[in-house]
Amino acid sequence: MASLRRVKVLLVLNLIAVAGFVLFLAKCRPIAVRSGDAFHEIRPRAEAANLSAHSASPIQDAVLKRLSLLEDIVYRQLNGLSKSLGLIEGYGGRGKGGLPATLSPAEEEKAKGPHEKYGYNSYLSEKISLDRSIPDYRPTKCKELKYSKELPQISIIFIFVNEALSVILRSVHSAVNHTPTHLLKEIILVDDNSDEEELKAPLEEYVQKRYPGLVKVVRNQKREGLIRARIEGWKAATGQVTGFFDAHVEFTAGWAEPVLSRIQENRKRVILPSIDNIKQDTFEVQRYENSAHGYSWELWCMYISPPKDWWDAGDPSLPIRPVPPRLPVLVPEKEGEEEQVFWSPTRPSLLFQTLPAVLVQGHQP
Repeated sequence: MASLRRVKVLLVLNLIAVAGFVLFLAKCRPIAVRSGDAFHEIRPRAEAANLSAHSASPIQDAVLKRLSLLEDIVYRQLNGLSKSLGLIEGYGGRGKGGLPATLSPAEEEKAKGPHEKYGYNSYLSEKISLDRSIPDYRPTKCKELKYSKELPQISIIFIFVNEALSVILRSVHSAVNHTPTHLLKEIILVDDNSDEEELKAPLEEYVQKRYPGLVKVVRNQKREGLIRARIEGWKAATGQVTGFFDAHVEFTAGWAEPVLSRIQENRKRVILPSIDNIKQDTFEVQRYENSAHGYSWELWCMYISPPKDWWDAGDPSLPIRPVPPRLPVLVPEKEGEEEQVFWSPTRPSLLFQTLPAVLVQGHQP
């Protein structure tokens, strides 16, 4: 508790320092001050990336040093939380940039059991940072699009049962790191009655300390299945939009604005972003370019080519027309229980909805 209070105090001090510094800079403008026959300029922070090279004022320099010190202290405190779980934070390390991560021969032996248990290399996952960087595969035109600042807030809901802790927390870190603060209402973790001890107190204590007030944990008292688990997450959500995700995903920059913008245009839309692949053995990010999602006649999930009219338009930023989705990701608007849309993860024949919905395919992983 003492550690949690210390972290909270440091965060508050950090926020106060940032707010004061922003206000200070807002009132500062480049002005010329006459000293004899010479003039020298007082520069705002935006023009002074390197203060030693721009003759920063003593007050400005002191504020920056104090802010840097507070950031370092807070980061060390928070980073210690992941270390206690045997996990890693930061943007470097194995798997950086979405590249394949590897293990030594000795580590490979240790990884065999967990790999069979989870269906992916969970031992390797523990060696990869929770904040690792991944490539931004969006087309250039998508990156150039501008969006309104007044978009609805989203509640991100992760559903899990006996998932590896490192994979769940990487999903959470990635969502926080790559969703604009003013658009992220909350993150809700729905545990569908997991058996793993690390998913109980260790998970709850970590998210409460690391992201106080932002991350909620909802626990089912018995195994309810994916759809009922999503309903429980939806009940706990307070955002205008709810996004349902598997708890083994990673986000890239700019994923939220296109989704929320299209829902703002038409609240009956259900958005399915373009989904790249993370390889289960190496956690390499594999690009699935210009692909929609659908099902084969055997009802297997598959990636399919967009229709001819989409190709003919020659604009990769356009949405792809509705297709039956595979659904590790689902983002509908939350506007009353009678207007919620629920989906089966594997069978389109088990799709239930209470209003017409438009599926819009984007290009955000």
